[in-house]
Amino acid sequence: MKDYLGYNHKICVVTGASSGIGLATAKLLVELNAEVYALDIIKKEIEGVAKFIEVDLSDKDSIDKAMEQLPTHIDSFFGVAGLSGAKTNYYKTFTVNYIANKYITEEYLKNRMSYGGTISYVTSTGGLYWDKYANEFEKITNAKTWDEMITALHSQANEDTLGMMAYPLSKRAMNYYMASLAIELGPKKIRVNALLPGSTDTGMKKEFEVEAGGMDALVAETGTAKRLATPEEMAWPLIFLNSDLASFITGLPFIVDAGTSAMVALKQKKDRMDMKVGSKLFNLGFIQKQLAKRLEPLKEEKDTKLEDKTTKTDETIDDFSQENKDKNKTEPEPSLADLDKEQKNKESQNETEIL
Repeated sequence: MKDYLGYNHKICVVTGASSGIGLATAKLLVELNAEVYALDIIKKEIEGVAKFIEVDLSDKDSIDKAMEQLPTHIDSFFGVAGLSGAKTNYYKTFTVNYIANKYITEEYLKNRMSYGGTISYVTSTGGLYWDKYANEFEKITNAKTWDEMITALHSQANEDTLGMMAYPLSKRAMNYYMASLAIELGPKKIRVNALLPGSTDTGMKKEFEVEAGGMDALVAETGTAKRLATPEEMAWPLIFLNSDLASFITGLPFIVDAGTSAMVALKQKKDRMDMKVGSKLFNLGFIQKQLAKRLEPLKEEKDTKLEDKTTKTDETIDDFSQENKDKNKTEPEPSLADLDKEQKNKESQNETEIL
């Protein structure tokens, strides 16, 4: 059978390859007879890959050491690695999701790719409206070096700002960078695209579930499917973007969300993405506390595991979990849109008082 996708013996690099979409992508590329280099912070045995390289994408030196172990020529890059921000602070979340991808691209991919090269990043539907709110992250996207990006990031928010607020901003920044890079590299016949997944069943499912306010709320964002996507259902579109079959596609934010965006466009579903996410509003202490309460189940889950290790009884853990359930029932958390609306009302009141 003809190799329509064109991956036979191609040198492919996949970040985030230990789990989820990254792992599914690496495995499928092996099946397509590609020469696969898998990168992640946690080592994973993946049958058929040319090499697995451990790397911490929040650390520049670690990235440099990892890139030294890769071939001097790369055909396709799949930037899959990412953090939800539910368990990491603002700086680390943004660094892994955006700064690492841009640094790898600017410092290495531009020098190791030639005619026909392809780059695809996994961003998110949480990064929609990147063009409308580009002013929120322009200082970071305008920065060129690692140090300049870190400095710009530090001016964006405090380190202890909740990482979950870095997630949508970093994904918007990646979509913006992807589009501009596609135009820049177009004359060199190097294509650049982004996959924007809807809710997917990966290792971060629990984190997104808690951030969304429960599994029902998370599934509600899965369009007509009414279920979470499998990692393979995202890996195949990602592989398509970097394949020969997509030779005329570049600069595309490829939305794969089972029709959720279509439902929003047709006013059949509320648009929860059209809002500012880089506002100084989210640095305010009382708002940080409200958002932090939403993440309490993750902390409690971690605490419960620690209790298990210290031989706490199941009865104690059950009582603790029930107490948390009762608390959640009596204290519903406001959505980010509600918080944004509340801030706008306050700003409006302040303007009236001044007048």
